Amino acid sequence: MRSRFAAKPPDFALFLSVTVLLGIGVVMVFSASQYAALVRYNDTFYFFKRQLLYAVFGLVGMFCLLNYDYRNFRRWAFTLLVVSFLLLGLVLLPGVGYSSHGAKRWIDLGPVTVQPSEIIKFGIVVFTAYGLSRGRSAVKRLKEVFPYLGITGLAAALILLQPDLGTAMALTGTVVAMLFCAGASMRLLTCVGIGGIAAVAAAIYYEPYRMQRFLAFLDPWKDPQGSGFHIIQSLYAIGSGGFFGMGLGQGKQKFLYLPEQHTDFIFAVIGEELGFIGAALVIILFLVFIWRGLRIALYAPDSFASLLAAGITAGIGFQAFVNIGVVTGSLPITGIPLPFISYGGTSLLFTLAAVGVLLNISKQTAR
Repeated sequence: MRSRFAAKPPDFALFLSVTVLLGIGVVMVFSASQYAALVRYNDTFYFFKRQLLYAVFGLVGMFCLLNYDYRNFRRWAFTLLVVSFLLLGLVLLPGVGYSSHGAKRWIDLGPVTVQPSEIIKFGIVVFTAYGLSRGRSAVKRLKEVFPYLGITGLAAALILLQPDLGTAMALTGTVVAMLFCAGASMRLLTCVGIGGIAAVAAAIYYEPYRMQRFLAFLDPWKDPQGSGFHIIQSLYAIGSGGFFGMGLGQGKQKFLYLPEQHTDFIFAVIGEELGFIGAALVIILFLVFIWRGLRIALYAPDSFASLLAAGITAGIGFQAFVNIGVVTGSLPITGIPLPFISYGGTSLLFTLAAVGVLLNISKQTAR
């Protein structure tokens, strides 16, 4: 009798959604960054060439992990977590961490920079999936899940020191989603959620620039040239796109009006140049990714695979939700890239690597 978990081709719908998002990302990074690249580096293709190279390496990594048995990550869970924490700590050391726009989030390795916060997201998902899969019944009380919450809290605290509230929130939300999938009670999750909301509120209240951003979210026109500038320019871009958009490459806000136009606010450029149709397509592709990822988690061959797939899906989905929410003025501004689309080497490489793991699990899901 054939096994109901016999290997089969990877999930095509998930693979297609990721590759289309990646293609849109490479094109839109070029369109959004060409003027800024010309002004800063005297090379219109500066960001495009680097993003294309990151995409190629990311696809190679994705295909390698697609053919690498996910079960092997059980052996690497603790090592990956320790290495991730060491790299995250190195960022904060003087002379090691690289600063940009007031944030110290990167390690400078000469021709490239590495962002350890992207690495630790993957490391914590693997470690949490491994730990929870060893005792699926032991997630009912706080003391049973405290090790995972404690590790996540420590990582979030180190990320906040960079400072990077958006990534810290995405990481914490991912782990809470994994606890839910592992069978944690709603009472426990409610307590964790209240604690998380209180921590976010404190992080905003005690940091003046975060408080200014939050107030700008409530009323950006109160300080249109200051704290409200980002969101106002973003809404201008999206609003001017209309239904069909101004046309690829025809947007105006990317001419240094819209800050971070090729990174955190690239979705606004998509809305301006590709209109409602282009923006809706991106959202639909993310919904397809989440749908297929959750389906893989539901039909996974074992609890480790199920939790690993759920963590990867939740992490990418939550990050996309927060980014689009920020760009459309639905959430307070926080610096977090749009997966597969925003410019950024480490983010793209590890996101595609995680997708490779997800595709590997999909090859062994129940028929």
